[in-house]
Amino acid sequence: MRDMARALTTSDAFNAVAEPQRRRILALLKGRERSVNELSRALRIAQPRTSKHLRVLREVGLVHVRGDGQQRIYGLNAAGLKPVHDWTAGFEQLWNERFDRLNEFVKERQKKEERENDEEHGNGSGS
Repeated sequence: MRDMARALTTSDAFNAVAEPQRRRILALLKGRERSVNELSRALRIAQPRTSKHLRVLREVGLVHVRGDGQQRIYGLNAAGLKPVHDWTAGFEQLWNERFDRLNEFVKERQKKEERENDEEHGNGSGS
């Protein structure tokens, strides 16, 4: 049963990127293709562990692999992240509104502090 639960947790892009090491792999592959050994060194984890993460990412379509002599070279398949992007985009308006409100609050706070500073130092009070 434990194996079945493990399989279900890695069956889509959302679950695959929930694991921090896999997100780091994707970030590393964003710049260029890399070998398993290169990724292992960058992540500072053993090659078999890196390979397991890459297998999960490959199975859900987030990375592609090609042979280059005896090495396997992995690259990012950014299109595989589209479901995650589409889902998070649904929150974009919410966050934009919240950041706009925060920005207005900060501006008002800055104006208030400037007025208080001016009054404290006798500036702008007609003195």
